[in-house]
Amino acid sequence: MARPLAKRDDPPPPDARAPFAQTPADVLAVQHVDLQHGLSTDEAISRRERYGPNRLPDVQQRSALTRFLLQFHNLLIYVLLAAAVLAAAIGNLVDASVIVAVVVLNAIIGFIQEGRAERALEAIRAMIDPHAAVVRDGVRLDLAAEDIVPGDLVLLEPGTRVPADLRLVRARNLRIDEAALTGESLPVDKSIDPVPPEATLADRTSMAFSGTFIANGTATGVAVATGPQSELGRISALVGTVEKLTTPLLRQMDRFARLLTVLILFTCAAVFAFAVYVRDYPWPDAFMVVIGLAVSAIPEGLPAVMTIALAIGVQRMAVRNAIIRRLPAVETLGSVSVICSDKTGTLTRNEMTVRSTLTADGLFDVSGVGYQPHGSFTAHGAPVDPAGCGGLIEAARAAILCNDAELRHSDGEWTVNG
Repeated sequence: MARPLAKRDDPPPPDARAPFAQTPADVLAVQHVDLQHGLSTDEAISRRERYGPNRLPDVQQRSALTRFLLQFHNLLIYVLLAAAVLAAAIGNLVDASVIVAVVVLNAIIGFIQEGRAERALEAIRAMIDPHAAVVRDGVRLDLAAEDIVPGDLVLLEPGTRVPADLRLVRARNLRIDEAALTGESLPVDKSIDPVPPEATLADRTSMAFSGTFIANGTATGVAVATGPQSELGRISALVGTVEKLTTPLLRQMDRFARLLTVLILFTCAAVFAFAVYVRDYPWPDAFMVVIGLAVSAIPEGLPAVMTIALAIGVQRMAVRNAIIRRLPAVETLGSVSVICSDKTGTLTRNEMTVRSTLTADGLFDVSGVGYQPHGSFTAHGAPVDPAGCGGLIEAARAAILCNDAELRHSDGEWTVNG
């Protein structure tokens, strides 16, 4: 009996030969790399030619002409353009020009807004220029992340981004923020010990995955998957297969446009037949009346008004540092009635601060918001000078010595690095 084909988004079956299930020595042997010297330069060049650069496939961008022409992809716009052509055909150039001007203005507004969003996204991508420290020929080198190949020994330090899927071979107090991959907001403890082959992605503690960040500690890992073969690449491929849905506003507009078009065509046909066969109008005059009726019945200002309203929403979102790529997307959030989030705090600011401290001197409450260095200490509701409390001083000293984070003030905000 034939086995059913696995779906593309199904997890791969357990494999005892998976890097996370093997010992570091076995993984190094499979990759033919020495822990002290890493790959040779010639071998790295050969593997890059074999596996390709360590980057995700580029998404084909729509040309400016395509984006502009798509602004006319609306049933009401089609009816307006048809009315303009008919009006021009019978010699009424003024009405035709006005109709075309309204349609073109609507297209220009939408095109400009989408162009701003595209440029904003490109600016963000340009800011991301990841590098990685690797060992080749026994020498530490700083390379562009796209030059990493399977078998490279990658050195990880606090605050750096993991450039590829790595099997950890050395680790010291290593904790990795995998929120971008698993949704867990808290950093995960990592080690070099193998895990069972059936371990899920979040439980593969012997791996460091591409796109995640080192929160604490240092490590050395051997690259086992790069580019599209990494877990991040697999997610990217799955995203490409997601069915594109239409926003509620566009669905309502499509229904309205179809209903209005049918009513207008039926009414115009009835008026034309009545004028020609009942009132004995010459058919050119009757046709001109019908064209005027159709143009007046079509809300040619509706697409423009809708576009302007969405554009205002996009601008307000941009002020709050939220980039909207396509105008109708800004309306979708307004149609949301329920937001489901898990208990890990993924949707929060991802800030953790001390609210109370228990020492040998007693329980102290700490005030303040976020990472701003403002607040006070109180005990039983009364202000306390921390300099006079030895327990608090010792607790603060232990906290300082047990982490390598730095508090930084940049662009009016306090952030933690490390």
